[in-house]
Amino acid sequence: MDAAWAIDWLRRSAAVVAEHRVALSELDRAIGDGDHGENLDRGFTAILAKLDEEAPPTPGAAFKMAAMTLISKVGGAAGPLYGTAFLRAGTAVGDAAALDSALLVAALTAARDGVVARGKAESGDKTMIDAWTPAVDAAAAADRSAPAAVLAAAAEAAEAGAVATDPLIARKGRASYLGERSMGHRDPGAASSALILRAAADAAAAAAPAGASGTGA
Repeated sequence: MDAAWAIDWLRRSAAVVAEHRVALSELDRAIGDGDHGENLDRGFTAILAKLDEEAPPTPGAAFKMAAMTLISKVGGAAGPLYGTAFLRAGTAVGDAAALDSALLVAALTAARDGVVARGKAESGDKTMIDAWTPAVDAAAAADRSAPAAVLAAAAEAAEAGAVATDPLIARKGRASYLGERSMGHRDPGAASSALILRAAADAAAAAAPAGASGTGA
């Protein structure tokens, strides 16, 4: 998974965020400020502009560019949280020209840990961590598979984790003010995390040669 994959991931993320912009804001309207989709769309639109100006030479450079852009362009909690995630991922992979399965797991783990450090949330708090932690666990369990399979496992687990936030009572963020009234609503950060991790898997599937979804990095 080289710079071309990382760039494709960011472009696919921008597309899927734009597609689901209204739905994400509607999720946020139920238990938050109602601007999650709008904010993320603004940030990823800015990332597209940066990519059009100059293509990052490595995955790590792409992640750090995305981080700085999201932190500077996205309001609310989403900018700092996603920015920290991409920044930590970029630091974890360093200047590597391409990422094997082990480095992908390291990047996802660092991203998740960055969100935890920034947001002080744990699994079960009804936040984006409820998508990221299952994704990291699934990726780690698949780390002897090819990179595309690692990312596919992470995306599938993130999607299931986002759905699993529906019955939870929020314990962090603005949604926590609602108490039991937050039950029955999907966490918007978990939903957007699942979309973005699926974009990573889709980019990997597009980049992987035929037959590269099995074992071996």
